[in-house]
Amino acid sequence: MRLPIPSDLSALLHTGLWRSFGSLGIKVATAGLTYLTYVALSRTMTPDEYGHFAFGLAIATVLAIAAGVGQPMAVLRLWPQESVAGQKQAAIAAVRSASMLTILASLVASLGLATIVFVALQFVTIEDTASHFYGAAFLVLPMALAEYNSSALRAQGSLWTALVPRDILWRLALPAAVLGLFALGIVLSGPDALVLSAALLSGMLGLQFWQAMRAGYVLAPTWRGVRAYWQRWGGISRWLMLGALIETAALNADVILVGLMLDLESSGVYFNAFRTAGLMTLFTFAIELVIAPMVAEHYHAGQMRQAQAITALCAWAGFAFSLVIFAGFAFWGEWILSFFGPAYAEGTLVLVLLALGLLFDAATGPSKIVMMMTGHERAYVGIFGIIMGLGFLVQIAVIPTFGIVGAAAANMGARIIAQLAIALWCRQRIGLDTSLFGVFSVRRAVDRPA
Repeated sequence: MRLPIPSDLSALLHTGLWRSFGSLGIKVATAGLTYLTYVALSRTMTPDEYGHFAFGLAIATVLAIAAGVGQPMAVLRLWPQESVAGQKQAAIAAVRSASMLTILASLVASLGLATIVFVALQFVTIEDTASHFYGAAFLVLPMALAEYNSSALRAQGSLWTALVPRDILWRLALPAAVLGLFALGIVLSGPDALVLSAALLSGMLGLQFWQAMRAGYVLAPTWRGVRAYWQRWGGISRWLMLGALIETAALNADVILVGLMLDLESSGVYFNAFRTAGLMTLFTFAIELVIAPMVAEHYHAGQMRQAQAITALCAWAGFAFSLVIFAGFAFWGEWILSFFGPAYAEGTLVLVLLALGLLFDAATGPSKIVMMMTGHERAYVGIFGIIMGLGFLVQIAVIPTFGIVGAAAANMGARIIAQLAIALWCRQRIGLDTSLFGVFSVRRAVDRPA
């Protein structure tokens, strides 16, 4: 039975859905190539060296998000917001200034990490190597700039130029390089793999910039107007950065914590389980890549029916996809993890627990995106940050006794509570029901003045 869709929403949903399928195609290919990368690395490295890689990648990811200073999310909101207001030059200036901020903050983060490690080693003697910290420092700038460029291009309507260089070409080049070197008898260490990742990603950023300039997209950084931009938008940027940092920490801090409290081999097992569980969110993430600027545009224009219809589409499409993947993990999780090697199959229960938390994430829909795009970033940081922070404290308490299973259970519980809380906030305070029940709110949604 076909659901009746009002004519004024049909074209909007059709465009959003087809662009989402295009985004999904890229993200599915990305997931496959990412999986291939981790399999290639785990199969060609010792478990200890792979643990160094996973630990360093988690640190680089968190620092890259912090170095973004909220600009990837800010540009998704500011470009449509300024464009709707007829301020095209202000939108262009925002993109260029935000790019420069990202570069400067990334350099500070990289140098800061390297300096802290170097100074610490003058006073503390460790049995293990610290090279993976330096390898992570090399990766911060290209990761931060890749995330920002992707957002800036998507805000301007690009999909292929925004996603293909980083999500496809980089992830194709990295496992090919790893396997090629292995065939020549060169086995990479964890730090080597981090530096190789940074070098290849930097090359892909150069290719992306060239493609963007040819297509007429705004991407080039500039010094001019950075101070004025920060004075105007620095307030929301800080909150957007905190929101992105909290979300990233929720996906990566576990790996770091397990590595610190247990050992790097356990960190590698947890890393593979978490990255595998993340496959459930592919469609939700793919749709969010498309709808973020659409939500901002329609919300700030006062078109609440359109905004509600978009969020309902995202919730149902993402949940259906996630449910199918979750069933696969529940029945064949051990077999899936065995691709990384026999030692990683022990993370099956961890995989199922983490996947259950992400299933609730899909059921509550694009609540984070809605809060970020509608000016409620402070509330998101407060609600999600406090709940996930408490979950992190629980992990510290349970890991010594229950190991990686305890870490996964605590993450699952905190994520379920946090997602339900922010979805309820969206419904009560913003007027958009991001959950599966949002489909029943489309007809009742009332437009308001812009």
